[in-house]
Amino acid sequence: MRSRILVVLASLAMALLAGCGAAPGDPAPKSLILATTTSTQDSGLLDELLPVFTRDSGWQVKTVAVGSGQAIELGRRGEADVLLVHSPAAEEKFVAEGGAGARRLVMHNDFVLLGPEADPAKVRGTSSAEAMKKIADEQAVFVSRGDESGTHSKEKDLWSKAGVTPGGSWYQSTGQGMGETLRVASEKAGYTLSDRATYLTQRDTLSLEVLSEGDPGLLNVYHVIEMTKKAGDRVRTDGAKAFADWIVAPSTQRLIGEFGRAKYGQPLFTPDAGKDEAKLGL
Repeated sequence: MRSRILVVLASLAMALLAGCGAAPGDPAPKSLILATTTSTQDSGLLDELLPVFTRDSGWQVKTVAVGSGQAIELGRRGEADVLLVHSPAAEEKFVAEGGAGARRLVMHNDFVLLGPEADPAKVRGTSSAEAMKKIADEQAVFVSRGDESGTHSKEKDLWSKAGVTPGGSWYQSTGQGMGETLRVASEKAGYTLSDRATYLTQRDTLSLEVLSEGDPGLLNVYHVIEMTKKAGDRVRTDGAKAFADWIVAPSTQRLIGEFGRAKYGQPLFTPDAGKDEAKLGL
């Protein structure tokens, strides 16, 4: 609980600094903790959505952007009220434990395999699993997030499909989020796996190109998960439900579907709330 208390105290301190002119007797602001992935933060999506949510609902949001595995762990310990994550197998296992409430489909984009223009492992245009095997065979530099995030989980799945156990000096782990991992891969002229949204938002600062894409297995699916009091007495279940209901609402789904279109010529996420996952192939 100590880490949750520190997060809440920090959030309240920021709120006090921002609202020094509040009149005595004004009600305390409603505040919730959202644990989410670095891709929703690094892509700029949360900067677009959260002010609208606060305006619509009155809830202030403290965001903790980490890998999906870490976000789920925060929920498990009752240190977050609601999760927005993209690691379906881990999510399903987590919900089955009984501490979480509703899990709802929000959106998807896809993963892409990136590398330098020179492409020393000659992976351009190959399937993702074939590309991973070529990288390992050539012992070309591969930069992994190594943080048990949804992206890291997908990467491990691709290594498994390729029949490869990565290791050695060519395989390097940052233990960092997507933005930092992209920077390191670019500096080292290495390969890496990224969600498309984060790559597009940082593409102009990188010496990396999309070399493998489009496999059905590269879909990147996001769900919102409400936490319950079973995870901890401090969980704001009212805030969790307010956020989860809002992010799957039609008006928010339209915002998600338009995000990035004007700047990048394509939306960075596809809204999916209310759709049948099986029919979508997600």
